[in-house]
Parts: sequence; structure tokens; C-alpha cells
Amino acid sequence: MPRRRTSLSASEARRIALAAQGFDRQRPASPTDARHFRRALRAVGVLQLDFVNVLLPAHFLVIWSRLGPYDRCRFEDFLYRSGEFTEQWAHEASVVAVSDWPLLGHRRRVFQPWQNSPINSIPDRDRYLRDILSQVRREGALTSSDLPPAAGPKRKAGDWHRSVPRWALEYHFGRGKLAVRRRLPNFQRVYDLPERVIGDEHRGIRVRREDACRELLRQSAVLLGLATLRDLADYYRMAVRDALPRIRELLEEGELQAVDVEGWSEPAYLAGSARLPRRIGGASLLSPFDPVVWFRPRVERLFDFSYRIEIYVPKAKRRWGYYVLPFRLRDRLVARIDLKADRKNRVLQVQSAHPETGTDEEETVIALARELRSLAEWLQLESISVVSSNRFSRSLARTVMPS
Repeated sequence: MPRRRTSLSASEARRIALAAQGFDRQRPASPTDARHFRRALRAVGVLQLDFVNVLLPAHFLVIWSRLGPYDRCRFEDFLYRSGEFTEQWAHEASVVAVSDWPLLGHRRRVFQPWQNSPINSIPDRDRYLRDILSQVRREGALTSSDLPPAAGPKRKAGDWHRSVPRWALEYHFGRGKLAVRRRLPNFQRVYDLPERVIGDEHRGIRVRREDACRELLRQSAVLLGLATLRDLADYYRMAVRDALPRIRELLEEGELQAVDVEGWSEPAYLAGSARLPRRIGGASLLSPFDPVVWFRPRVERLFDFSYRIEIYVPKAKRRWGYYVLPFRLRDRLVARIDLKADRKNRVLQVQSAHPETGTDEEETVIALARELRSLAEWLQLESISVVSSNRFSRSLARTVMPS
């Protein structure tokens, strides 16, 4: 797009943001393969891992939103065997390009375990941690189940129920002493030495903290297309005070351009690579941890869509439901829907469905029903059940599974 734009409309801002995340392209018509997986992963840059399995682990839905039905086994095989991607602490625990390994090195060097981690309290902690690395070096990749148990402090109410070996492996992962080779079917990590997982061309590079932060912010700008300072800092979980001087440098280098956006009270920055398509087509359900919606102030600013995940909200206080997904139609978020996969009875349960104000409900119902049928088939669920709590959900029930 022309670089000399100094102002953008709200509609243009939405289209730029969605195009940056790959939504300006149609889902593949042919069976998905490595090319499609690579394209989707590069579009998001950071695939936040979340294994809450109410519907399916959220990161699989992020890929679904961009590709539609795909072979999950084939995707995971590509993820962990291609050598192009690796798990790291990035936004949260995430999959990132292996080229990001050196850019995140400054974080690994200062990583410290959670203050209440039981490994801080076990006797002769350093020896215990060294012995784990020796075992991996000697025996190869392993999981926490392959390590001998270790006594830890008595658990208190609210403590995470992880074993001491698991805490120890995650500490080594955070420090970069171990890397994730793959995931087991139960989602458990399999750890190995970095030299057996990460190529020398990446592992041998050391990047200064300031240079790494600037490059991570440049990548954030490309992945967001259009963003505020807080948006850019959030993508790789960077403090705003650390991001600000690097943003100034990117502006001076011409990587970013300051623009005014209709309705935004904060300064906005446009990436040099940003695309402004004439339209965004298609429809997709979005994971609560999709980069389009994971930073709630940005989704409200872009889409006028107030969103929070209510898993940890007491049932009586929930407004929308337990596991609510935004529904995108073209360049707007037009509805929100609480979904659950009843695998025992092979039913996709729509526990609530609500349109946004000003939505064309008839058009939205037709598009949403189509997406739900495709999702149910992909998850190998035989039927869809809709709780009819309002006019919109009753219309959806009639449309999604007509009698």
C-alpha cells in the first residue's frame, strides 16, 4: 500500500489488521500440506499454546480459522519435525519460528522460576538439576514421567499440581538448557538437549538485548500491520518502557510510519509491509488466544468488540458463557458463541449465541451455521445442539440442523 498515508478510516484499519494475519486469503480448496501450515504459522508468527480441551486445544483452532479442515496429525508432525519451528516463551508458552531462538536468548539468560516453584525448596537443588541434564545427555529425549520422583514442599491450596520433575524440566526449558522435541498424544512435552533440536545456525547466535527487542518489535509490526505502542509491546510480552526507544528507532529507519486512525485515541504505527485489500472475505470462528483478539484493548479499538474469556468467572457472574469464541464475518466481529465438544455423545454443543449490535442476523446465522457444520465434521461430531435462549440462537438452531 502507499507509504504516504497519514490517516486511515476504521474500516481500513480492520482490513490492514486482518490481512496481516492472513485473512485476506481464502482457505485452501485442496488438502492442506506443509505449504499451508507454513503460511498459517508465518502469518501468526507466535502460536500461543493452550490445552484447555472444552472444544479443542486453542492453538489448533487458530490454524483452523485460517485453513479450515486440516489433518491435525500431519500438522503436528510438520510442527515438530520440519526443523522450522520450536516452542519458546514468547507471548506466553508458544510455537515460534526457529529463527526466533537467538532473539529470545536474552530472556532465557535471565529466566527465573515462579517464586513458589517447589524446585526452590528441594534439598541440593543445583545437583538435582545437573543430574537431570546428565540423564538427558546420556539417555536421550524424555518426559517428566521418565525422571525419578523427588520430594518437594507440601502443597498448599491453590498450588499448581505439577510434580517436582516437571517443574525442573520447565525450569531448564525456560533457561534454554532443554528444548521441546515433540508432544505426546496427551500433550505432554518431550524434552531434549537444544543441540539435538535447534540447528547450529540459530543456536550459535547471540544477539544483544536491544537489537533483539528492536527485531521482535519489527516482527510484531509486520504481524499486526497496524498497531499502537502497547499492541506492539504485547505481541512478544515486552515492557512498554523497553519498547518505546526501539519503536523510535524503527520510525527513524522507515520500518514504521506514524498514522492517525479514525476513532483511536492513541498514536498508531503502520508497518512498511502492511497490505490494504479492498475487501476481506470469508468467515471464521476465532480462538480466545488468536493474535487478532488476544490483546483485549486492541480488539475493542479495532472492532468495537468488548471481549473477555470467562472460564475463571463464577457461572452466576458470566455474561456470555464459559468458552466463548468471536465470530468474524468479512472484516467485522458480528457474534459470539459458547461452544463445547461433547465427545462421548459426538455432539457439538452451542451453549449460547449472541449477535453484536447492528449485525445482519439473517446473514450472520447462515454464515455461522456453515462454519459450525464444517467444524463439527472436522471434529468428528455427528450433530449440533443449540440451546435456544434468544431469537438469534433459535434461528441458528433451525438453520444449522434443519429438520
